[in-house]
Amino acid sequence: MTIKGAALVTGASRGLGAHIARRLAADGWAVAVNYRSDRDGAERVVADIVAAGGRAVAIAGDVTDEDAVPEMVSLATDSLGPIRVVVANATGPQPTGPAEEVSWRDHLDQLEFFVKSPTLLMQATLPGMRELGGGRFIHIGSDAFERALPGMSAYNAAKGAQLGLARTWARELGRYGVTVNVVAPGWIPVERHGDADTAGYVADVPLGRMGTPQDIADVVAFVASDASRFITGERITVNGGHTID
Repeated sequence: MTIKGAALVTGASRGLGAHIARRLAADGWAVAVNYRSDRDGAERVVADIVAAGGRAVAIAGDVTDEDAVPEMVSLATDSLGPIRVVVANATGPQPTGPAEEVSWRDHLDQLEFFVKSPTLLMQATLPGMRELGGGRFIHIGSDAFERALPGMSAYNAAKGAQLGLARTWARELGRYGVTVNVVAPGWIPVERHGDADTAGYVADVPLGRMGTPQDIADVVAFVASDASRFITGERITVNGGHTID
């Protein structure tokens, strides 16, 4: 397999991140599979990629830590070469509760993942992208911001901030050939959702089914590819039409 360059996917030991990592590898990217604590899961993703003829390495690191992120990027670069694609996918707990009970700490916890972490990742990888003459920064967003789901004000606010961040970066980083976009999934059941009842949700989806991790991974692969070279500052919602106005 011809390797296109290196991609870093955060939170890739399971869930959407694992599917995205495998999909990018299938397209010829050498993938840094980031994880915080699930080493076994990350190693399984790496093993899958290698077995399919790709190249990958598991990289531990807390994506919200100011010291850990540059070290993580350095390790990935040493193993795979300069990072050309970043997929900011990692997330943390998403507690729900009425607005009158949401604390500032609750807001900060969400901002850590959706504003601080992408900022650290961008600052650590931008020098390499500039040397390469361009790159892709892909945020994994959510249609929850558009849906304004009750009980999720901290999460929704941080996702709104993430979108503003991406749009501003698109203007700032375009001169370096770096595109910045948001891929915003609807509800995509993964391991952490268990056997959740999806019938009510599907009833409101024009395409009549739940989305799959592969649906998201395919769109991320497109945004990472040269086919998306003239797309930046966009939010691509992937939810089967669930939020059509």
